[in-house]
Amino acid sequence: MLKIESTDFGEVTVNGQTFDHDVVIFPNKIIERKKWITKEKHGTSHKFTKDEMEEYVETMRLESIDKIVVGTGQYGKLSLLPETEKYLEEKDIKYELKKTGELVGEHIDEKKNLVILHVTC
Repeated sequence: MLKIESTDFGEVTVNGQTFDHDVVIFPNKIIERKKWITKEKHGTSHKFTKDEMEEYVETMRLESIDKIVVGTGQYGKLSLLPETEKYLEEKDIKYELKKTGELVGEHIDEKKNLVILHVTC
């Protein structure tokens, strides 16, 4: 079980490990979010593109995803673009958006849920 222990502007601690960058949590690994995919297209990493989401969904394998949990940052600035929401709906993937700080203390089954955490604004 994955536990988001704490977060502050610019960092998050997950299962005792502190990260100073956005992360994507898969069943067997935690990677740095590839926000350059979105930034190249929109000039900001605060809008989450379909291309970036596809990258993570394909890595995890669609059939193993119950839900995607997105920590939208300390102030909730990260949002999914309409194209991204449409992609998830077409794939019949549930998703939940919460400010990253609201996820602190939650236990999330990382075997069934893809978790994406934005650590700044």
